[in-house]
Amino acid sequence: MTEPRRSARRLVRRWWPVALAVPLGAAAGAGYAAVAHPSYAADSYVIVVAQNPGESATAVNFAQAYGRLAGRPQVLAAAAAETGHGRSELEAMVHGTTSPDAPMIEITGTGADPQEAVLAADAVARSLVAFANGSSKETGVRLVPLAAAAEPDKPTTPSAELDVAVGGAAGVLIGALVMMTRRRPGSAADTGSGTESAAGAGPAPAAPRPRAAEPLPEPDPAPAAAAEARPEGGEKGRGGDKAATGAGAEDDRKAGAGASPASGPAAGETPGKSENRTKTAAGSGR
Repeated sequence: MTEPRRSARRLVRRWWPVALAVPLGAAAGAGYAAVAHPSYAADSYVIVVAQNPGESATAVNFAQAYGRLAGRPQVLAAAAAETGHGRSELEAMVHGTTSPDAPMIEITGTGADPQEAVLAADAVARSLVAFANGSSKETGVRLVPLAAAAEPDKPTTPSAELDVAVGGAAGVLIGALVMMTRRRPGSAADTGSGTESAAGAGPAPAAPRPRAAEPLPEPDPAPAAAAEARPEGGEKGRGGDKAATGAGAEDDRKAGAGASPASGPAAGETPGKSENRTKTAAGSGR
């Protein structure tokens, strides 16, 4: 088998969960886009006008406030009667959006068909204008309809392109999770081959171990005991040595007294003194 084919087989074995999950996810997204109920959206615009010139900042502030009231029951009560929906149902169909630097309110209405979305947006816009203008003397601003809602050409949801992309991304995620949790088929073979190669290579040299500190030798108690016993024994030894020395000196004196005068002059004596001593000894012998 050639090397490119082996590489392709390894890639297929490893990445088949992702390769399978991505098309399935994209197909699921396309199926959802085909069977989901369409929803349409229409926008109606209202502008806030200050009664006194030069108060544009005040108009922007009131636009922010009235934009939050677009989905409140005070405004939806009159619009619900016009559209034929309940207040809770109309609240889910309509919401208001404001701009931070312009005194304009955007009211978006949604519905299952274009006409229903236009009716909901325009009804809430008219109700909001009537609610705000009822207190224009106190607030110093008035609301004026700027643009009525227009029928949309295509539904906002579902979007086939978006749903397919989301399904493919979900397939990538699921395939990656499967790859992380499953055990690859070649892992056991790779482990076995690695074990065999390690066994053929022979045992690995053992890492040198740190040498342990050798314990210090304990002192020998014999010298200490001998040192303790030395004074008494030493005194006795010295006494014995003195006695032996005295006995030896006594023997030497006796040997010297009994020695013959002819034995020669004593150590340290001159020949004259030795001769006189010999004559004296001879005279006393007579």
